[in-house]
Amino acid sequence: MMQRSTLPMRDTFGRLLAELGEKNKDIIVITADVGNSTRAMYFREKFPDRYFNVGISEQDMVNFAAGLSVTGFKPIVVGFAMFVMRAWEQIRNSIARMNLDVKIMVTHSGYSDSGDGSSHQALEDIALMRVLPNMKVIIPADSEDVKRSLPVVVNELRGPLYYRMGRDYTPVITEGLDYDFKLGKAYVLRDGEDLAIMGAGVVLADALKAAEELEKMGISAAVINLMSIKPIDEDLIEYYARKTGRIITIEEHSIYGGIGSAVAEVVVKKYPVPMRFIGAITFGRSARSERDLLDFYGINYKSILNAVMELVK
Repeated sequence: MMQRSTLPMRDTFGRLLAELGEKNKDIIVITADVGNSTRAMYFREKFPDRYFNVGISEQDMVNFAAGLSVTGFKPIVVGFAMFVMRAWEQIRNSIARMNLDVKIMVTHSGYSDSGDGSSHQALEDIALMRVLPNMKVIIPADSEDVKRSLPVVVNELRGPLYYRMGRDYTPVITEGLDYDFKLGKAYVLRDGEDLAIMGAGVVLADALKAAEELEKMGISAAVINLMSIKPIDEDLIEYYARKTGRIITIEEHSIYGGIGSAVAEVVVKKYPVPMRFIGAITFGRSARSERDLLDFYGINYKSILNAVMELVK
């Protein structure tokens, strides 16, 4: 069993990245004036000569990382999800198109920058990243998932990769689960017979809560942590489509082009079943907390229960 981590994902990420830097001298971290907020500061404190702050210039940050990759280093771009999207053109042309070994690791995704409103909230980034050839997309569910996946992502996986985390809201949901991260694999958090709830990130806490409530009603729901959105685990998705005959997806992202779309692409090809999609359909707004926004926009266990009632009928 792994040691329980109650830290937000960004704190676990920052500390672990600094540890990885001790073992791999080729790792270089580049930020766009958000080192403290993303917790890249832990790397800066240990390795100031391998840490670069380019200022509020995300396009330059990405191109700088591309150049470092060409010369044999392992550059890691760290920023807010929304503002890294300002450099999508550079990510496309300088990194994905050239298939360079650059890891793009973002915090403050989804609604997690709740107080700053829609300009700082990234609800389109999964779609933008997964559409790029060569780009891998990974979304850990909690700090335990960060521990499982980050060493593999940094040390073993080659090529462009987008690694998506939030800010502070980090329910611990995978503690003690016995699985190792593998690219392209999904993980069963809870088995079930009547339907499957699939998603990634912090919203899986709501998926598990919904499954518990459904059990009281005599409905058996599986909960699947997709985690690797691209490549995605087509075999497991097909298995649960055949086993349960119903799928609900939940994501802290737009339902257009995001996780639900990725699952639907598999389902329609492998074994079509009725589906429902829970996620964002508009821009966010300011609020006191990420949790408030998830509830306001209906990205929660109550919406899952409503969707289940539709599917069961």
